[in-house]
Amino acid sequence: MITGLFETHIRVADLQQSMDFYRRLPGLEWALTDEKRRIVFFWIGGRGQAMLGLWETSGRIEPQHFAFRCDKGSMPDEVMTFLHSNNIHSYNFLQDGTSRPMVFAWMPAVSIYFHDPDQHELEFIAMLEGQPRPDLGIVSIEEWQKITLA
Repeated sequence: MITGLFETHIRVADLQQSMDFYRRLPGLEWALTDEKRRIVFFWIGGRGQAMLGLWETSGRIEPQHFAFRCDKGSMPDEVMTFLHSNNIHSYNFLQDGTSRPMVFAWMPAVSIYFHDPDQHELEFIAMLEGQPRPDLGIVSIEEWQKITLA
C-alpha cells in the first residue's frame, strides 16, 4: 500500500531565513506561503511528488533529520560543488573532519550531510548500483569505487 513518503514538516525559528535557505536547494520548488499561520511549503522533485513544510514557531526547536534523494549522476560531484559554492558546510556520517561523501555499503548509497539555519541535520543521498556489501560498513566514495571496479 505505501509507495513513498509524501511530506515532512519541521519547525523553524525564522520563516524568512529558512525560506531563503531552502529556496537555494536544487530540486525544491516553492508551493505556498501562508503568512497567517507562518508556514511555507516546498515541492520536492516536482509538483505532487513530495512536500516539505516549514512551520515558524517561537518555542524551542528540536533538530530533526531527513534526507533528500538525489540521482546518482549528481553525487558526489554536482552536490559537493553546489554545497561549496553556496557556502554550506558539509560533513560525512563518520564526522571525521572532512566533507568526503561516504558510502553506506549495506544499501549501497552515497551520502553527505549539512545543516539548515535551525541545525536540522539534512542529507543528500543517492542509491548506487552494485550489490549491498554490509561487511564493508561505511567507506569513502573512493574506496567504494576501488572495490566495485576491482
